[in-house]
Amino acid sequence: MSGVLAALALTATALPAAPASAAAWTLRWNPAPSDDSVSEAFEGIEDDRADSHSGATHIYVSGDAYRFDMHTQDRDGDDRQRNEVKGMRTSGSSYLKILENQTWRISYQMYIPTSLDATSSFTHIAQMKVPGSGAPLYTMSLPISGGTPKINVRYWDEAEQTHEVGNTNLTPIQGKWVNTTFEFKASDNGYLRWTLKDGSTTLVDKRMDGTDLWRGDDEYLRPKWGIYRSINSSGLQNTYLLIRNLQAHQLTGASAPDLDPVTP
Repeated sequence: MSGVLAALALTATALPAAPASAAAWTLRWNPAPSDDSVSEAFEGIEDDRADSHSGATHIYVSGDAYRFDMHTQDRDGDDRQRNEVKGMRTSGSSYLKILENQTWRISYQMYIPTSLDATSSFTHIAQMKVPGSGAPLYTMSLPISGGTPKINVRYWDEAEQTHEVGNTNLTPIQGKWVNTTFEFKASDNGYLRWTLKDGSTTLVDKRMDGTDLWRGDDEYLRPKWGIYRSINSSGLQNTYLLIRNLQAHQLTGASAPDLDPVTP
C-alpha cells in the first residue's frame, strides 16, 4: 500500500501546472453614432456649462461621427472655452472605469478642419483625467512650435510639468480623416504610447516609459474628447472637431505583460 501511495504522490507532483491565460486585447467599448447618442456613448457631457451661447447645441451626432462645435463667443470661465465629453458609457447606468495597473488601448479616427488651427496658448482636443479638478495625465494638443502648427501629445507628471511624447506637423493632416491610438498602463511606473496614422502612413509612433499614470488614491481614470482652448490666442475661429470609430480595448489575461504584444 505504501508503494502505491508513493507512486500516486509522484504522479500528482509530476503533472504540469495549468497554463496561465494568454494576454489578449479585449474590446470593452465601441459606440456607434447610428445607435448611440452622445449621452448614451459617454459618461458625461460638458456643453457650454456657462450658458454663454444660449439655445445652441455644441456636441451632437453628425452622420457617422460625433461632432464638437466651438464658437468664438463660447466660454467656460473668463479665459477659456470647453465643449467636451468624458468617460465611456456602456449602458444607461454603467460606464467603464480605468483602474490601477490596468493596460488600455483607446483608438479612433478624427477629422481636424483647417478652422481648428494651432494656437499660441493651449488648445487640447483629447485628455486623460481623474474625475474632479486637477491637471490631466496626458493631452493631445495643437500648439504653435517655432512658428509651425503642430499636433502633439504630452505627459503631465505629478508636479504638473509636461513632457512631450511625440509631435508632427498639423497642416498636412487637416481636412482629412486620420487614425490615432493611445496605449497606456495606469500605474505609478506605467507607459504611454501614441500613434498617429494617415491611411497606411505612420506619422508618429512614440512611447514613453516610466510615466506616473496613477496618482495616489485616484478612484479611476477616464478619457475626454472635444475642444478645450484658451481665448488668449489671436485669430481664433468658429470651428469644429469630428471623431468616429471609437474603440477601447483592455489587455486582459493572467499573464498580461507590461509591454504590448500587438502592434496596432
